[in-house]
Amino acid sequence: MTRIKRIIADTSAYSCLDCGKCTVTCPISHYDPDYSPRKLVHRALSGDGTELLKNGQLWSCITCSMCEEKCQSGVQYTDLIRSLRIEAHDSGEAGECTHGGALQSLMHIMTANSLRQNRLGWVDKTLKTATKGETLYFVGCQPYFDVLFSDIGVKGIGTARGAVKLLNQLDITPALMPNERCCGHDLLWAGDMKNFAKLAKHNLKEISKTKARRVVTTCPEGYLTLKEEYPRHFGSLDFEVIHISQLLAEAVTEGKLKFRRTPKKVTYHDPCRLGRFSGIYAEPRAIIDAIPGVELVEMYHNRTSALCCGTQAWINCGTINKQIQVERLREAKATGAEIMLTSCPKCQIHLKCAMHDQNLGEELQIEIEDLTSFAARALIG
Repeated sequence: MTRIKRIIADTSAYSCLDCGKCTVTCPISHYDPDYSPRKLVHRALSGDGTELLKNGQLWSCITCSMCEEKCQSGVQYTDLIRSLRIEAHDSGEAGECTHGGALQSLMHIMTANSLRQNRLGWVDKTLKTATKGETLYFVGCQPYFDVLFSDIGVKGIGTARGAVKLLNQLDITPALMPNERCCGHDLLWAGDMKNFAKLAKHNLKEISKTKARRVVTTCPEGYLTLKEEYPRHFGSLDFEVIHISQLLAEAVTEGKLKFRRTPKKVTYHDPCRLGRFSGIYAEPRAIIDAIPGVELVEMYHNRTSALCCGTQAWINCGTINKQIQVERLREAKATGAEIMLTSCPKCQIHLKCAMHDQNLGEELQIEIEDLTSFAARALIG
């Protein structure tokens, strides 16, 4: 059996009923009639599948997993896309890089063995951190995002500081890694398995040095990559991986966190990797509900039906993707909320980028903030 046929079998694509429910729910198909998950699966099943590796639509999928929510046959469409992209990448194919390829260049720079970074320059004297300990905070690429997207007001460092502040409030002094690298999520989903492996092996080695038994992330993509992809490709982990919303929701239930009254009307955007991929819906909402004075109003599409922020892995972000982002922003505005909270730095970047399109006007303007930094600002103590 060829590698492509093995991919088709492993992702249950042979079980496709050709019902079209995936295409009906697909955000890309909604705006691009030429794109169809059903048709792409059909192409995979026809012939030897090699035609797909040169098909540009392989890179159009935003891997939001909305199609899998509707599929009655258990077809693992996002796994199919990712695996086919790895094959395509190995044969010299690639999607169109966004932002001039700056993010891809950064990720490739991070694979260098001799790289030296100022990873901890954001840590100030008010924060208690360590180099070793039971709990490690995996910061991710947020410090770099602040520089690359300063023009649209991205504040990833605020999220990182908020995370440490909240952990300190729980009497946790998290370990931070001065030589942490990108988790590799975007390289993996862009098909670059070789460089993903370099980053993953480096991070696993650095995590081992900290003696951590628990790794906390604020980024859903980092959470999914460390929790699911690292063990899938490199064997079982000797540490637990949790998203900070899980930790904070438990602390709220136990009465360990107290918040000041914050009279705000907010809505919450479920990131794909935290929601549909990881099933974490209740925890962020439990944190929001624990802050006195905050009123949570849900968007029409929320939880399992939440709209994606429109793009992924820093590839193929064009007119179609912009339309998805505009639709999401209109949903947020329709709630009457003052703030859209989310738990993903990428969602912030993509939605803020859409808001800064001068052709869209004021109708889509809404404050967007990470839930971690929002909770940290409301913290008493």
